[in-house]
Amino acid sequence: MTSKADFNAEEWSRVVEGPALAGLLVVAADRGGTIRESVAMAKTYTELRHEFAGTELMEALLGSRPEVDPSSFKSPEELRDAGRRRLQEDVTLVEQKAAPDELEAYRRFILEVGRRAAEAHKEGGFLGIGGTKVSEAEWSALEDVASAIGAEPPPRPAG
Repeated sequence: MTSKADFNAEEWSRVVEGPALAGLLVVAADRGGTIRESVAMAKTYTELRHEFAGTELMEALLGSRPEVDPSSFKSPEELRDAGRRRLQEDVTLVEQKAAPDELEAYRRFILEVGRRAAEAHKEGGFLGIGGTKVSEAEWSALEDVASAIGAEPPPRPAG
């Protein structure tokens, strides 16, 4: 079983960054709802503790404070390109040290953070009526995240 101790400080920082970076990529894909989306991302960490109980790597990850500095990216294009590359590197790092089931749990969690960020704020509509649960831009960003980490995107929500 893989633990936090299997990573040096820089590596662990990268592992912790992955899910938050996925959420940031989705949040930055479309305007509006940033606060709701950020809250949804944070709640994901708390709400999924039970799902990953017994997996030492994921328990350590869920107990770590997720951090990504959006100002380290100079433009949305740099965020998208560098973010995808960093996600690929983060997953490769976990792949090198973790068991296949731990790697799969890490990928699932990254996607879940992105999915919940995407679904946190309805796009379009007027005064909360109408609109779509996930915008095209957010869905595209979520597909990019899935591709970067070598996973299938989650099912697209209706409405």
